[in-house]
Amino acid sequence: MSKILIIEDEEAIADLEKDYLELSGFEVEIAYQGNDGLKRGLEEEFDLIILDLMLPEVDGFEICRQIRDKKNTPIIMVSAKKDDIDKIRGLGLGADDYMTKPFSPSELVARVKAHLARYERLIGSGMPENDIIEIRGIKIDKTARRVWVNGEEKNFTTKEFDLLTFLAQNPNHVFTKDELFRKIWDMESVGDIATVTVHIKKIREKIEMNTAKPQYIETIWGVGYRFKI
Repeated sequence: MSKILIIEDEEAIADLEKDYLELSGFEVEIAYQGNDGLKRGLEEEFDLIILDLMLPEVDGFEICRQIRDKKNTPIIMVSAKKDDIDKIRGLGLGADDYMTKPFSPSELVARVKAHLARYERLIGSGMPENDIIEIRGIKIDKTARRVWVNGEEKNFTTKEFDLLTFLAQNPNHVFTKDELFRKIWDMESVGDIATVTVHIKKIREKIEMNTAKPQYIETIWGVGYRFKI
């Protein structure tokens, strides 16, 4: 049974999310304070974390940053703040998804299931050993989920790694943002294609010598992105 941590200071919202998730077969625990949520997220093992942005003591951004520094646990950030800048910041810190309140509990459950299924496939033992992609100075070890750029290892979040690997495995093919969102996040974009843009930006910062003139991931204006070889 997958174990989920909800970090949410509004008890009514947290309890509603917990009820729906438990009805779907998940084991759920709640932390109502930022400090408690951060401590538990770092010290205990959870399969997924639902993280509110506005929390007492420590906000969701800081919690996301510290957990992501130590773990690859999927994080769904939720907030009543609708500004794109908050979504971009949250995703940039390593959140796997960002949901704006109010949202339906059934949508939350669907996203939780999608992220857990994706993560379980990635950490499973089905991939062959030493499955490596090498393209012009970039080495991607799909088995160990590690990336080197010109011999220097770079750290990637789960979704950054997935997106880079997918593009590198399909070179010279142009993908729209909607297609990439469906492939990597396993769900329809529902207007969330900014998620793809943020992840492409973060990947470029790690693999490109000059992000203004990318040599690997090209932007095809009005269409999407492609990985050049």
